[in-house]
Amino acid sequence: AALLCLLATALSGTTHAADSIIRLATTTSTENSGLMAYLKQHFEADHPYQLHVIATGSGRALRLGEAGEVDVLLVHAPQSERAFVAAGHGLARHPVMHNDFVIAGPADDPALINSAADVEEALSRIAEHNALFVSRGDQSGTHIKEQQLWQAAGLTPKSGWYRSTGQGMSRTLLIADQLEAYVLTDRGTWLARSTRLDLPILYQGDPGLRNPYSVIAVNPARHAVNHTGAQQWIDWLTGAPAKRLINAFARDGQQLFIAAP
Repeated sequence: AALLCLLATALSGTTHAADSIIRLATTTSTENSGLMAYLKQHFEADHPYQLHVIATGSGRALRLGEAGEVDVLLVHAPQSERAFVAAGHGLARHPVMHNDFVIAGPADDPALINSAADVEEALSRIAEHNALFVSRGDQSGTHIKEQQLWQAAGLTPKSGWYRSTGQGMSRTLLIADQLEAYVLTDRGTWLARSTRLDLPILYQGDPGLRNPYSVIAVNPARHAVNHTGAQQWIDWLTGAPAKRLINAFARDGQQLFIAAP
């Protein structure tokens, strides 16, 4: 009887510890920019949870959700997110914020994208000049967006001037810098790494470069997840206090994310 009591107590303690942890899969852009650490600090100060963050590409984050290895997602791949929810892996998509993508590249801008009228023209100039372009190539939200932009421009990148790294955004920026290549990046990661790069932003501002983020709870009917904790995170992240924090977050005086209305 004493042994059973000790076992029950131990199991209860384990369950309680698990209930206090929220497993969040999010993108490298929220981590690299510093936003996630900033939000995590404020959330944990007011809630009885520890946020365990897995920073990866949106594609892998969604796969972690499908496998039930995380409780909640914060990602930026709208088409894949809709498919995730439609397939029953997640409950709903909640808009959180947006930032933007930019194209960085060598300072001498051999493809002259700085004067392009729109992002399609910028990519067309890169292709016409056979200028080296480095892609993440990792099925992240950034990689998916890049592929959509090439398609919208009616272009198929050629292997002679198009290189895939299979790496995250920070590593891909460093490789682009070493190769003096163009690269699509989120503004936050570029700002966080800009002092280590000779890779200025050469094209920005096109509405097509807008980058929306959504938060999605993994379906508790499919997996043993901490749905209560996930919902607490969602309610806080989409509420007024978090929106103020998101809008106030800046690097080098630049606001990086704009909270959803």
